[in-house]
Amino acid sequence: MPLLKPDPTFYPSPTMALQSPPEKLAYLALINPLKEGRPDAIGVVDVDLDSKSYGRLVGQTDMSHAGDELHHFGWNACSSCLCPYAPHPHMERRYLIVPGINSSRIHILDTKSDPRQPKIVKVIEPETIAQRTGYAAPHTVHCGPDGVFLSALGAPDGNGPGGTFILDPETFDIRGRWEIDRGPQELAYDIWWHLGLDTMVTSTWGTPSMVKDGVNPELLLGGKYGNKLHMWDLRRRRHVQELELGAEQQMTLELRPAHDPTRAYGFVGVVLSSRTSHRRSGCGTARQAGSARPERTGSGRSKR
Repeated sequence: MPLLKPDPTFYPSPTMALQSPPEKLAYLALINPLKEGRPDAIGVVDVDLDSKSYGRLVGQTDMSHAGDELHHFGWNACSSCLCPYAPHPHMERRYLIVPGINSSRIHILDTKSDPRQPKIVKVIEPETIAQRTGYAAPHTVHCGPDGVFLSALGAPDGNGPGGTFILDPETFDIRGRWEIDRGPQELAYDIWWHLGLDTMVTSTWGTPSMVKDGVNPELLLGGKYGNKLHMWDLRRRRHVQELELGAEQQMTLELRPAHDPTRAYGFVGVVLSSRTSHRRSGCGTARQAGSARPERTGSGRSKR
């Protein structure tokens, strides 16, 4: 009888993951902004310090269509497979899930047979996403305790609300919209959770129509981009609390948890104010953890 063991890249905590052997390959999005018919791609970079091709592009997989606009992507499985209340340690970190926010198309890439040349094994078309979830512009991918969580910026008409939907980690069928009760939540961006407290946190950016052509100065000056965090009951899939970070903080984007899974805090990066806010999952509070002032460069442009 074969012995089933968890994928060796699964770890009970981020702290333990930091002690793991370094990766030898890195995957990154290659975006074609020229709109001349060439598709975006996933590039493969050699990050093995002992390799002669270290730091070089050693592989590339083009998407099936032009104009996807790749942003974030992620794995079909990760350490969340070790979750005590929804364990599935037989899973293998093998497939990259690559959404395009412009096309609302999702590509599934298999990295097992040749990690330097991943193969497209499935394409989920935007009509399927819209029909099964009511969402468009899928953005962030996180493998979760009971499926793959994807955030979506909004609806097929370009407006809101944005939200979260679930993908089966083995068949890549869309299970449907995650939220049962979304409360006042309208904008979406990133997703994270604290499994020990049954809490999920989502951040806010803008709807597809607000971001497709870059930052809109009128919307920015009008304070229309996201400045809120939303707290959710993870297993009941219901909105619990809205945290507003202040009108001067817009584009409340990347969420990161504490490295110690027993600690009830995390961080969120805010674009407009260049601040990092510290959030507590248990009591639902947020405070500023750090900031960076813009500096003027020799070209007259500001940098952060």
